[in-house]
Amino acid sequence: MTTPSSPEQRVAIVTGGSRGIGRQVALRLAADGFAAVVGYAGNKDAADEVVRAVEADGGSAFAARADVGDETEVAALFDLAETTYGGIDAVVHAAGRMPLSPVADLDLDVLDALYRTNIRGTFVVDQQAARRLRAGGALVNFSSSVVGLSFPGYGAYAASKGAVEAVTLILARELRGRDVTVNVVAPGPTATDLFLDGKDEETVARLAAQPPLERLGTPQDIASVVSFLTGPDGRWVNGQVLRANGGIV
Repeated sequence: MTTPSSPEQRVAIVTGGSRGIGRQVALRLAADGFAAVVGYAGNKDAADEVVRAVEADGGSAFAARADVGDETEVAALFDLAETTYGGIDAVVHAAGRMPLSPVADLDLDVLDALYRTNIRGTFVVDQQAARRLRAGGALVNFSSSVVGLSFPGYGAYAASKGAVEAVTLILARELRGRDVTVNVVAPGPTATDLFLDGKDEETVARLAAQPPLERLGTPQDIASVVSFLTGPDGRWVNGQVLRANGGIV
């Protein structure tokens, strides 16, 4: 872990920051000048690798474990960020689960675990963000374009992300007067391990052909959207769902 930053240093917490989109968001925000707090659930080695990459580029970062569904662990994560860096300016909640199954076949224990991470986890992280973000700050949650696309097999996941959108848009209005923006990024098919797991080449090719740009998104594409929302050029975007999906309808 690097030494505490100067008072001018902006600070970002990224949950799910060890892999996939979250990893790329942490790297991009560090490149944008944020000190990065890399939240992770279980993959310490991957989180530490993100920290090393940030530090190799001259940035400041540390990794901290927290189950996003556990309010005590999430509060401790925010405490550590504030103790180390003096405050919090951006929270990007990228942690999530994506089990796929027809509604008729889904094990309800899997459903409960999904909702604990995706719905309760969002609520827990958002509570801390709402209480602690400094003026001029930004909260970015993650939904999915599948909420509107209605792909078979995504029923439970899409339902969880619909809840994320509802909570986020209401919170944006509850924070009136705080000078804090609250938005949702809803990626389309994006080339991450989470998305590609269990899909054959034909399925991946079919999904890649759907957007007019005729490719899958990349974690870098999504990180660029988060960079905009957490940066000075995104201050007039608030209470919105940005469907970063290459034009899929």
